[in-house]
Amino acid sequence: MHINFQKIIPPVDFCSLRYVTEISEKLSVRQNVVESPIHTHDTGVMLTVIHQGGLGYAATSDLSEAGLRKAVAKAQMWAEHSRNHMVIDLTQITMPQTQGEYTSKVEQTWDSISINDKLDLLRQEASQCKLNTKIVDWETSLQTIQTEEIYLTNTGSEIHQQFQYLLPNIKVIANQGVETQRRTFSDSSNGQQGGWEILDKLNFSGKGKVLADEALQLLAAPNCPNECMAVMLAPDQMILQIHESIGHPLELDRILGDERNYAGTTFVSLDMFGNYQYGSELLNVTFDPTIANQFASYGFDDEGLAAEKTYIIKNGRLLTPLGGTISQVRANIAGVANARANSWNRPPIDRMANLNVEAGDSSFNDMLSSIEKGILMRTNSSWSIDDSRNKFQFGCEWGQLIENGELTQVVKNPNYRGISATFWRNLSKVGDDSTLFGVPNCGKGEPNQVMRVGHASPTCVFTDIDVFGGV
Repeated sequence: MHINFQKIIPPVDFCSLRYVTEISEKLSVRQNVVESPIHTHDTGVMLTVIHQGGLGYAATSDLSEAGLRKAVAKAQMWAEHSRNHMVIDLTQITMPQTQGEYTSKVEQTWDSISINDKLDLLRQEASQCKLNTKIVDWETSLQTIQTEEIYLTNTGSEIHQQFQYLLPNIKVIANQGVETQRRTFSDSSNGQQGGWEILDKLNFSGKGKVLADEALQLLAAPNCPNECMAVMLAPDQMILQIHESIGHPLELDRILGDERNYAGTTFVSLDMFGNYQYGSELLNVTFDPTIANQFASYGFDDEGLAAEKTYIIKNGRLLTPLGGTISQVRANIAGVANARANSWNRPPIDRMANLNVEAGDSSFNDMLSSIEKGILMRTNSSWSIDDSRNKFQFGCEWGQLIENGELTQVVKNPNYRGISATFWRNLSKVGDDSTLFGVPNCGKGEPNQVMRVGHASPTCVFTDIDVFGGV
């Protein structure tokens, strides 16, 4: 990509160009039949202008000099129109001035593996799913995404970032009469930055048979009981719990009211930071895009702010909101480098990145043995949370009762509910590094942006939780 940015810069206080190109390929095998590959290639540029207190955006896929001049003129026009209608004095904001690079760590590239070898792996996993006639649908897939981003400003910023992702997926559905159960190894909770080597790290080979066996167990299992008990959440459920009841409530633009018309508000207010006890003293949550190979790892956000590890919650106490440069100035509070856009045709907004619960010191067996009566839940199947991101109920694919420190009866349709403001204070055990994993995607903003947002978590135990069976 060659763009002479200097030739199109207008005489304004601030101007930025963000170039994004993304190439993806998805291979799938459904019911042992290879489906047509899906290829996409998307490229474009976002121009941003800040001038005399006004702000304007314009995006274009026309990368010619004429196309870029037309887009920057439109951004300049919107900056002029918005000048007297902003909620904040943009003349008081100094946008980051940064130079740097970031590249995903890849051991074995997607392109180094032949398409036949990729399909052979998917066919092998698919063939193991059909254990008997009760398995009525099954699918395996792999998707790669390769992204390049360049960010330039008239103040001297120049950032080049390259990302490579791999997203594996297996789905198995079992049915008997009116009862249907599913087990998934989802790309939304197992995708990572990196190459083919990710599959070995995830133990992808053999997962199809395991999931099919578990789906059949769920068909024969009794419904989850309705009572108050300890809940042990595996990482693939913890990531949603973190996302919905920590991540979204702490987004600074949401706290400032920007999301109320579309995605709701939050129970969190600015005066809570620094003193509010969000969870038990075992709860430590960090924002850390610098972790190699996590799904939302990066060196710089889309406004040029360098990413660094920051404690959001420490020993249960709320410390830092999830807000980028502009939100931080609006709220007069420190935040993080999380102003991000999901594509070239969207402006950056406050988004979660690698929002992680830090590992504790309990092994899986230690946690299990501490529970007299409880339930282990794995893999999210449903979620609901109110507009203030406070009252919630979540359902999981897999449940297994815990009695006197041992896993016993498998149960189907397990659900639990709570209130964010008190749920995290019931955190009683946090797993060590051996229990840690996970990552998903999320939609937000008007117009909507489905963004890669990473989460990692160990297995965790919560006491006195309202558990109930579904249908």
